[in-house]
Amino acid sequence: MSVVIKTTNLTKVYGTQKSVDRLHMTVKQGQIYGFLGRNGAGKTTTIRMLLGLIKPTEGDIEIFGESLPARHKEILRRIGSIVEVPGFYENLTARENLQINARIMGIHKKTALEEALETVGLQHETKKLVGKYSLGMKQRLGIARALLHYPELLILDEPTNGLDPIGIKEMRKLIKALAEERKITILVSSHILSEVEQLVDQLGIIHQGRLLEEMSFDQLRARNRKYLEFQVSNDNKAVLLLEKHFDIHDYEVHDDGHIRVYSHLGQQGKINRMFVQHDIEVSRISMSEDKLEEYFTKLVGGGTIG
Repeated sequence: MSVVIKTTNLTKVYGTQKSVDRLHMTVKQGQIYGFLGRNGAGKTTTIRMLLGLIKPTEGDIEIFGESLPARHKEILRRIGSIVEVPGFYENLTARENLQINARIMGIHKKTALEEALETVGLQHETKKLVGKYSLGMKQRLGIARALLHYPELLILDEPTNGLDPIGIKEMRKLIKALAEERKITILVSSHILSEVEQLVDQLGIIHQGRLLEEMSFDQLRARNRKYLEFQVSNDNKAVLLLEKHFDIHDYEVHDDGHIRVYSHLGQQGKINRMFVQHDIEVSRISMSEDKLEEYFTKLVGGGTIG
């Protein structure tokens, strides 16, 4: 699987503020890559550098194996993008807007416009003025414009931002179809974990300009560990007993006497009897697993995604 996007030590500094800090990113051909981080984490700045809209302070960008500064025009001909909210002439129809963009881009294939509208499901909405479109329809029209020149790479900055649940579902379906049917590599940024969780193959987590993790979603799910959870009357005494009697060291102590034990699954009965024998009241026992949201909270040092 060839590499479509590769950044090395990519850095952008505004004054004394590092918006992006030594970022190493790898996006492979055919992937839907989720670029996840809170608002202000550096996602849009990174995307603007990938598209050549702003220059990096330091570092290198390779797209399709070519250096971005050296082969800027050739590379951009192979990329479609939406950065923030797409802008259109609202007193024109979707077809009229795309005709203008096609002329500007030098696209002469007669079927390109109709194919783009059909791909995003707007082929029957071409008489309505864009000013009367919903936000979701405008987002889809933005993707239609990005598809006019048949790109190999699609870069979407927060494509579901502001959409209602139905719009989010439709956008997710469209992005999956583009990857599966057109074999387009897609980089999609978001600040909402639940959106990318159902969509992406690969995930990059950015926080305060730094890429904290880069992994497949299968790898991430494997980190969701099952555990036994006990709510006890004396957690300090309880953990000492766990270590002494069961040689348990893989545990976490949480608020209100909650202890999570990541080993000895299925032995909750024995552990409970041991607690009771040592005068520790156990008010709750359960089997559970870490949530992805909890993992991200730990990863960004107590912050939250979203």
